[in-house]
Amino acid sequence: MVISRQQAWNKLLEWTSNPSLFIHARSVEIVMRRAAHLYGGNEQEEERWGLAGLIHDADYELWPEEHPKHIVAWLEEQKEPEIAYAVAAHNTKWGVPHITQLDKALLACDELTGFVIACSKVRPDGIQSLDPSSVLKRLKTKSFAAKVDRDEIHAGSRELGVDLSDHIAFVIDILKDSANDLEI
Repeated sequence: MVISRQQAWNKLLEWTSNPSLFIHARSVEIVMRRAAHLYGGNEQEEERWGLAGLIHDADYELWPEEHPKHIVAWLEEQKEPEIAYAVAAHNTKWGVPHITQLDKALLACDELTGFVIACSKVRPDGIQSLDPSSVLKRLKTKSFAAKVDRDEIHAGSRELGVDLSDHIAFVIDILKDSANDLEI
C-alpha cells in the first residue's frame, strides 16, 4: 500500500461536501473491508479493498459527468494501480472489464450498498428488520431510489459469481453492525 486511509479520506474531504456521499463512502468502505474476507481470500486484502470502497466516488460531486476520471488519475499518481483500475471498472459505462476479485466486489457492493441504505431509510426501524426479499421487491420498483443503477447491481452479483439474494443478505448484515455509526 502506498496511500494511507487518512490520505484517501483527505482526498474525499477535498472533493466532497455532501453528507450523503460521505455516508455512502463510509458504508461502501465498511462493506468492502468485510467483502475482502469473503471474496478476496485473505485478510491482507482488507485495507486495500476498504480504500477502494472509501475513495471510489470521491470525484462524483465535482465532476459527475467525468466520474471516475479524476479519482482514477489521482490514484495512478499515488502509485495505486490496482485500486485505480477497480475504481475505473466500477462505472460500467466506461466498459473496463472486471478482472480481479477487487474489481468485481467493488461493482457488486457499490450500488447495492446505496440501495440497501435507501431501503432502510423508509422503514420505521431502519435497517434492523430489513431482509433480502424486501430489497429485491424494491429493486423492481423503478421509481424507488431511481438514480440507483439496477443493471450494475445485477451485473455485480453476476461478475462476482454470487446469488443476488445471498449478496444482499451479506450487505444488510454488515450494515446492521455499523448502523449507529452510519446513522441508518
